[in-house]
Amino acid sequence: MVEMLNLEVARARQRINRANRSLSRANELADECGGVAINLTLCNRIRVEQQRVIDARARFMKLNPEARY
Repeated sequence: MVEMLNLEVARARQRINRANRSLSRANELADECGGVAINLTLCNRIRVEQQRVIDARARFMKLNPEARY
């Protein structure tokens, strides 16, 4: 049982890290690119990635409420 919890916590950490990397990359692309259509698409992507980070952190906190990430 403890091993399953550890596995789920590790997966939750991975989700947070992946979402943070994706969000960082989307922000970098927004800084590099010009044009209205591209920026609107990137803004949408940034919002989606921000929500992924929030969801991943919430999932992590449900699994391990004492931990801080």
